[in-house]
Amino acid sequence: MVSNAFPKWSEIINLKDYPIENLESPQAKALLEKCRRSLQENGSCEMPNFITPLALSRLVQEGEWLLGSAFHNSLVGNAYLEELDPSLPEGDPRRVLDVTSLGAVAYDDFPLDSWLRKIYEWDPVMRFIGAILELPEIHRYGDPMSGLNLAVMKEGDYLRWHFDQCDFVTSLAIQLAENGGEFEFVPRLRSSENPNYEKVGEILAGGREGVVTLANNPGTLLLFQGRNSIHRVTKIAGATPRLIALLSYAEKADLVGTDYLRRIRYGRVACRKAPSTFEEVKSRAS
Repeated sequence: MVSNAFPKWSEIINLKDYPIENLESPQAKALLEKCRRSLQENGSCEMPNFITPLALSRLVQEGEWLLGSAFHNSLVGNAYLEELDPSLPEGDPRRVLDVTSLGAVAYDDFPLDSWLRKIYEWDPVMRFIGAILELPEIHRYGDPMSGLNLAVMKEGDYLRWHFDQCDFVTSLAIQLAENGGEFEFVPRLRSSENPNYEKVGEILAGGREGVVTLANNPGTLLLFQGRNSIHRVTKIAGATPRLIALLSYAEKADLVGTDYLRRIRYGRVACRKAPSTFEEVKSRAS
């Protein structure tokens, strides 16, 4: 049987090190300053042990229960997530193609008793992310499929070098692969004034200058600004899948993904009613 019991928040979030319930406290203000400085310097802020061992154990279990709900897809594209322009000259990094291969569990596949869903929907977590980014207002995605996702990468999967098209991504590491699956990036490789195509091309060709690898250990909350920092996840090896939760927030309310994005990420366009419990998920699988 799956337990429906949900403990108090201090048993889920490491509120001792991350006092997110009161962002006006001196400890919270010092934490916010540290996080903002990290973002300014390299475009990322790693927060290890954000959730407790109890919560992490539960989320690993939830990941196992949800594996059968993941839609797997492989796509070929460039680092700019744009359509290929054949008029570009040879050697232009925008012409370099590579494969991305991974699975994703959509938000509406998470049952209502999911601890991960409850973490995503808890307002203090959202307000904490907004405070780090110094946003006057922040919202959860309005899309019932893309608000919360579980990225599932199994043996042979790979996330190619790319720049994000959004301003920030929030992730929660749940489980590492046996081998591979390292999150690598080059901080601030480009800017709105300088696309830095030469250096981008060197990275795409296998160059390692400036490449940073984040530990991203299980239980770590990561806030990453990938619009100007090229990044990838190295190829997975071994039987243990890499599990990373993606918590989507935005400055604008009611953001909804396109049918095209839904189709390539989740293999469907229509939303469905979320199951009430994990017992329902397990019964569907059987």
